[in-house]
Amino acid sequence: MRHWLRFRPPELALDVGTANTRIHISGAGLVLSQASVLCTHGRDSLRAGGRPTVSVGDEARKMLGRLPQNIEAITPIRGGVISNFQASEQMIRQFVRHARKGRRLTNAPRITVSVPGGATQVERRSFKEAIHGAGASHVALFERPLAAALGAGLAISEATGCMVVDVGAGTTEIGVIALGSVVRGASARVGGDTFDQAIVNYVRRTHGLLIGEHTAQRVKLEIGSALPPTYELVTGVTGRSLAEGVPRSMTLSSHEIYEAIIEPLDQIVSLLRRVLESTPPELAADIADRGFTLTGGSAMLRGLDQRLREETGLPVAVADQPMTCVIRGTGLAIETLDPHFFA
Repeated sequence: MRHWLRFRPPELALDVGTANTRIHISGAGLVLSQASVLCTHGRDSLRAGGRPTVSVGDEARKMLGRLPQNIEAITPIRGGVISNFQASEQMIRQFVRHARKGRRLTNAPRITVSVPGGATQVERRSFKEAIHGAGASHVALFERPLAAALGAGLAISEATGCMVVDVGAGTTEIGVIALGSVVRGASARVGGDTFDQAIVNYVRRTHGLLIGEHTAQRVKLEIGSALPPTYELVTGVTGRSLAEGVPRSMTLSSHEIYEAIIEPLDQIVSLLRRVLESTPPELAADIADRGFTLTGGSAMLRGLDQRLREETGLPVAVADQPMTCVIRGTGLAIETLDPHFFA
């Protein structure tokens, strides 16, 4: 039996997100969580026989904004789907190799990857081809709302409906789930990155200061809120003055950051209302009773659960460890669900 298990293809769950990539190995749990960033010697180096990748993952993210002219930073996942095929394949290959390092896994792995519910057939095929190119022997797709719900501890196979709102870096996924399938769902390319870019644009437009996305993300986490602040919080930022062309520092307030991100917040609320309006009455009754669960890294934005509760009148709960719900759910899926759940 040990001999047979040694040569059995390893089962991997993969969550290739806009901000982070995570890998779960069946029987071992979560083994890798890295930034979805690749630094290379230009795009020609991604071709077969090209120069090796400079860095990948968290190491590459630290280099953003500090790279010499001959090195290019690539974020190959945009809006939850592949925007650069060659870079995605290279990045996934290196992550899978790193996840398997030191483990007695000899055969090419079978990989199940979570995909946005709103992904087109072309985008789904790109995931399959990129992961096959990264060395997988078999690739299956698993709907992201199902993965998020499963990772949040919701019973997706029951007749009683449940609902999940996954607010990631690149997309917001909403799913009303019953009997193991998404009965009503919607996806929009708005999430944590949209909040960050909105802050960058606000500071540029209002104060004539250009700040980086890392600075915007820090500001969002420190003083950002999905509700009008009841008390003032402030934080300092440094950027380049557009008028003078030199570094300048200033202070931003929580009221300003709320004003900056109100538009993407309204987009999420609008998406949620559209799904609720199209939900069948029986499932709507279940959701009215049980509410819905927030997952994804941006679920931790201060006051987001309260904002959605006020907008819908429904109970809202934030999942435990919301950032890893999708990968934990995909990992549970490969270990416990029947093959008909996968595409």
